[in-house]
Formats: sequence, structure tokens, C-alpha cells
Amino acid sequence: MNAGFTALGEHILWTDLVGNIASLAVVWLAMRKTLWTWPVQLVGALLLLAASLDAHVPGNALKQALFCGLACYGWFSWTRGTRDQHALLVRPGTTRERLFLLAATVVGTVGVAELFSHLTWLHIAWSPWVNAYIFVGSAAATFAQSRALVDFWIIWMLVDLAGVPLALKSGLYVSGAVYGVFFVLVLLGFTRWRREYRERQTASPITAAAVIADR
Repeated sequence: MNAGFTALGEHILWTDLVGNIASLAVVWLAMRKTLWTWPVQLVGALLLLAASLDAHVPGNALKQALFCGLACYGWFSWTRGTRDQHALLVRPGTTRERLFLLAATVVGTVGVAELFSHLTWLHIAWSPWVNAYIFVGSAAATFAQSRALVDFWIIWMLVDLAGVPLALKSGLYVSGAVYGVFFVLVLLGFTRWRREYRERQTASPITAAAVIADR
């Protein structure tokens, strides 16, 4: 897991580099709503899991492990959402869904942070609260993504704000740089999905309501 090369005096892990390239590809694929989003995310998660274990960043490591399961769920969900050759229909979350995501993020962050604080053998590289927030927030974002909710882009923006300093503090320099690129891509993705939803709603309000009811 420690295999890599030296650049500008810093040791760059191959798992960190290739895994983040896959992660960037996931954002690009998600903007286009292609099913390739999920297998690519699975590969990237496995590579970043190895990088995080080497850097003693349990929040990121558990996040990537969780991503493996969520990638399978997202793949199934998007496949169902595109049945009968229909395009995947994106939508904003309902009030209930947003409250659930917010509550799950808050409660989950507190619980995981407490867990990290007591598991000293994990050798956490930085604040257990930041690790916990990234873990839980990323899980919430990926779940919202699997439901084709426009809100998932916003959750990712908030995770990125914590991800940059954590990655740099942990020596994952590629991850730190990629988090910054992520932020820009996430803004673009959010704009694209929101515009698509508004255009569809303007063209057919009944269809938009039917999609929410079906979920």
C-alpha cells in the first residue's frame, strides 16, 4: 500500500493518485447520469481505502469501505431508475428526505466521533470529529446521489471544505488537490442537475410530481 514515487520532495502513493483519478471521473460521469458512475466509484473506493489505511486516516478508510456497498446500491437504484430505456430523472429532496439526511449526518457524526475518540489504536492522523464528519457526510451524499437527489451536490460541497485540510494534514497531497478540483466540479454538477430538473418541471409539472411519488 505504500508503493509510490517522489514529487517535489513528497512521497505520492500510487493508490492515492489512481484512486483520485477514478474519483474525479465519478463526478464527471455523475453529471452525465451514466451507470458507469458506480463501477468506477467502486474501483476508486478500493484504491483510496488502501491509501487511507496507509496514512492512518480511519474516517476516510471507513468512508471508502462504505462506498463499496453504496456503489452497489447506487448501481441497482440507477438501473431501476432507467428501466424501459428512460433517462434517469433527477429531483430535489422532499422536506422529509432533507430532514432525514440532516439528522442522520448530525447524529452519525457525533456517534462516529465518539467511537474514534475511544479507539486510540486507530492512530487517527487529525481530529476525530473531522474524520467522523467526512465519513458520515460522504455516506449521506452518496446515498442522496443513489436516489438521484439534486441535494447530494450540496452535501459534497460541505464535505469538500473539510476534506482539503484533512488530506493535507495526513500527507495525502494528491487527495488534497483533488478535493479542491472536486469543489469546482461539484458546483458545475449542481448547476447542471438543478437546471435539468427546472426545465423538466416547466415542461411537465405532472411528471416531476410523479417521480417524487414513485420514490
